[in-house]
Amino acid sequence: MRRDFYKQLDKEISTLKQNGTYKYYKYNTGALDGKIGVENLGEKIVLCSNNYLGLANHPDIIKAAHEALTQYGAGASSVRFICGTYDIHRTLEKRVADFLGMEASLTYTSCWAANTACIPALLSDGDAVISDELNHASIIDGCKAAGKGVKKAVYKHSDMIDLEEKLNENSGCGAVLVVSDGVFSMEGDIAKLPQLVDLCGKYNALLMLDDSHATGVIGKTGRGTMEYYNIKEGVDIISGTFGKALGGAGGGFVAACESICAMLAQRSRPHLFSNCLPPVLCAIALTAIGCLEQNPQIVASLAEKTRYMRRRLKEMGLNPLEGDSAIVPIIVGDTARAIELAEKMMAGGVFTIGFGFPVVPEGMARVRLQISDALSYEELDHALAVIQKAFLG
Repeated sequence: MRRDFYKQLDKEISTLKQNGTYKYYKYNTGALDGKIGVENLGEKIVLCSNNYLGLANHPDIIKAAHEALTQYGAGASSVRFICGTYDIHRTLEKRVADFLGMEASLTYTSCWAANTACIPALLSDGDAVISDELNHASIIDGCKAAGKGVKKAVYKHSDMIDLEEKLNENSGCGAVLVVSDGVFSMEGDIAKLPQLVDLCGKYNALLMLDDSHATGVIGKTGRGTMEYYNIKEGVDIISGTFGKALGGAGGGFVAACESICAMLAQRSRPHLFSNCLPPVLCAIALTAIGCLEQNPQIVASLAEKTRYMRRRLKEMGLNPLEGDSAIVPIIVGDTARAIELAEKMMAGGVFTIGFGFPVVPEGMARVRLQISDALSYEELDHALAVIQKAFLG
């Protein structure tokens, strides 16, 4: 049986390689910016990074990281409730809450940990969770991790009629939690937050928003989906990450009322049984938030570069999915084709990735472009020329 297991693994890996869908790593050799060195391939323009604001190599952030390493060392070797809580955790958690207009926040080692922590910790037997069908995998896993007595439902992507049907079906439950991405990572579209807030209010449901691809990216000052729609209340929980626009290093959070954050600190398993967020990552996140608050114009600059990219792609006959985020996907259908196109672009000096099943639905493979304010217009123009050659010959 053991030998058969390994034979089957080898067979599946061989099939992936033959089909052109196997994911090979590319090894970076320097700091992330508009360009990066890739081992054996040279310097490439980066169009596949979550470094939306271009802060990953910002000198103030690098300096803050060095200072934090000197003061706090590499880490606590502990979870928060033993000896893993530092004063910088409190500072960061207050800063996040203030930045997002929430009462409190709690840090995690990633937003994956935050989402898989929050949902099962807050829901009990007789409760229900309702999730958008295109939510991030961490939300899906968070819903799965909820107890057997928690009812689980999925509504069609951003379909408010279907969501209302699911809310009506679960109206007899205890607590009902609706969960949605703010910006959907593979589509680049933005959740219909005004309708979500209205429906959750109508059915007395809680609303949770994962703003990982929205924080720092949309809204006039980069405060995410609520600011984008100018909504002041109605969202009970915001989860997010420091690993994208806010410095790119890592770490996640949940922002909510005091009681929710307090209960998560007492009950959520990734918080109780996993090491604390290293203080150096706290320092990076704090400095990134400061950079954004002091320079809100970078959000507008990013938006303009994204509009420029979308307009030029349409002019050359390509049809990226619509949206106001910095995610610009071009659907090609076949997974092997998406990977082949990305490799052609890499050969032309542009680092992108082709995404296929199971990351996206079967038949919906795509090349996902992600715009960063670190990119100059000259670099965007070079990337557009490479895209045109790869897609159109």
